[in-house]
Amino acid sequence: MLRKLSCLLLLGFAAPAIAETLPLPDGLIALNSVDGQALLIGSEARSDYFELSIHFTNQVHPAFCGPASMSMVLNALNVPRPASNMTLGLGMFDQDNVFTPATEAVKPRALIERAGLTLDELGAMFEAHSLKATVRHAEESSVEEFRTLARESIDDAESFVLVNYLRSSIGQERGGHISPLGAYDAETDRFLILDVTRYKYPPVWVRTDDLFQAMNTPDSDNDNRSRGYLLVRQ
Repeated sequence: MLRKLSCLLLLGFAAPAIAETLPLPDGLIALNSVDGQALLIGSEARSDYFELSIHFTNQVHPAFCGPASMSMVLNALNVPRPASNMTLGLGMFDQDNVFTPATEAVKPRALIERAGLTLDELGAMFEAHSLKATVRHAEESSVEEFRTLARESIDDAESFVLVNYLRSSIGQERGGHISPLGAYDAETDRFLILDVTRYKYPPVWVRTDDLFQAMNTPDSDNDNRSRGYLLVRQ
């Protein structure tokens, strides 16, 4: 087990935090805690963790949780990568070159900087990169369906799931947020959120019921439709 743990530590998420982050509320388990590391090692589904962790990025703008999450998933899916000044011309997706003329037709970058992305807009942004994106509003789904679909997506390494949830519903500070999921632990029925504001919160394990409740909240920027989750594949 120590060998496995050492390998996971090398990926960065499980290393002890050096920078101060906001205190976690009861009910959430930080990945960089002893319990959080043990959950990852024993998790039932974790293929996406390895694919996403090597492409992890912090959002560079307060409204860029969607673009940051997109860049991770596009890289994990090996979508053809354009050159970018942000990645020294090495052809990786980042929070600059995720924007293309096709994504501008969905929602201009300038508007995203002011208001972020809704779940439907995020799905359309992925489709603008020629990917298949299935949008599931929580109000039209169920916790059982979410658990099944998200676990299957995490386990197959060929698709990825992103969640759009209200932070305050799980005890974190304030508004709506988007991040990908990296793993699922069946014994505790928890999903691992790879939070793209790592300077604010570490990746956390959250109970499935609590996460679904946080997704089943009105998104005021989407005609009061609920938030939800997004399944993305080639």
